[in-house]
Amino acid sequence: MTIKDYNRAVDAWADGLYRFVLKNLSDSEKSRDIIQDCFEKMWVHRENIDGEKVKAYLFTTAHHTMIDYIRKAKRETSLDWKKVAEPVSHHGYTDLQEVLHAAVQRLPEIQRSVVMLRDYEGYSYREISEITGITEVQVKVYIYRARIFLKSYIGQIQSVV
Repeated sequence: MTIKDYNRAVDAWADGLYRFVLKNLSDSEKSRDIIQDCFEKMWVHRENIDGEKVKAYLFTTAHHTMIDYIRKAKRETSLDWKKVAEPVSHHGYTDLQEVLHAAVQRLPEIQRSVVMLRDYEGYSYREISEITGITEVQVKVYIYRARIFLKSYIGQIQSVV
C-alpha cells in the first residue's frame, strides 16, 4: 500500500468506521480513539495490506479493537457517584429512535456488531463474516437472534407506553 492509497483509505472509510464504532459504544471520544488506533495499525502494517482489502482490514480492526475495549471496560469496576446520586425517573418513550437505540445497547457485543454492520452500514453477510472473523452461517444466526430480541423489546416498550 502506498501513501496515496493510505490517504484515500482515510478519506473513504473514516466516517463509516466512526459511525460503526459510535453506534456500538455511544461514546464519541472513545470512538475517535478507536478509529485513530485502527488507522495507526493500518499505517504500521501498510506494506502487508492489499489495496483491494483495505475496507475489510479497517472494519475488522475496528471491530476487534472495539470488542477489546468493551471487555476491558467490563473488567474495570469503577463506581461513578454522580450516576448513583441521580434520581431515577421513568419517562414514557415517545421517540422510536430512542427506543431502538436502547434496545440495541442491550444486545450482546457480537450481536450488536453484526446488526450494526448489516442494518446500519449495509454490509453483506459475506463481508460481515470477513470483518468479524466468524462464519457466514453464524453471522446469520446472530442477526436473526438480535432481530428477535429487538422485536420483542420494542413490543414490550410499546405495550407499556
